[in-house]
Amino acid sequence: MRTSSATLYLDVDGVINPYGACGRTGWGGDWVLADAGVLDVAFAPELVSRLNALAVRPGMRCVWLTTWERMAPELLCPAIMLDGGAWPVLSGARRDHGGNWWKLDAIRRDVARNPADRLIWLDDQLDHEPQALAWAEGWGRRMLHISPDPRRGLTPRHLDAVEAFFDPESAAEVFCAAPDAT
Repeated sequence: MRTSSATLYLDVDGVINPYGACGRTGWGGDWVLADAGVLDVAFAPELVSRLNALAVRPGMRCVWLTTWERMAPELLCPAIMLDGGAWPVLSGARRDHGGNWWKLDAIRRDVARNPADRLIWLDDQLDHEPQALAWAEGWGRRMLHISPDPRRGLTPRHLDAVEAFFDPESAAEVFCAAPDAT
């Protein structure tokens, strides 16, 4: 039996590193601050552990889709102990985007070059980009897109949805990952 393939596109700010993080995380602990070279980042170690476990699953390909670009694998990963140093980095540099959000153009190019059975897009800005959201929704059950609250980033519920979506046994289910109400 062929292993199902999925590509996960991951943003940093507002997703891994929430804006203005304070108090306790949605993961049950306190936010940890790390020096990522150019700035401090707040993160939940439990999130990083879950991302590390997800990234090594057979058939999973993780890709950076963030304004951090090369700084994500080079500076962020060592600072927060995320094993994403070898993940590909999509860039918006030196491209004419024709009025589109650069991330939409970048993900379209990558999907064309690297087909997968399922796509996962985690970006806090996604719900605010109508063209990108329409493109993501056009994939139907083959795409899970999550736009977390940028003040909280990804929650356990979001990662539960990602893991279930990746599981071939749950391929027929559709996940609507609206921001957590809590």
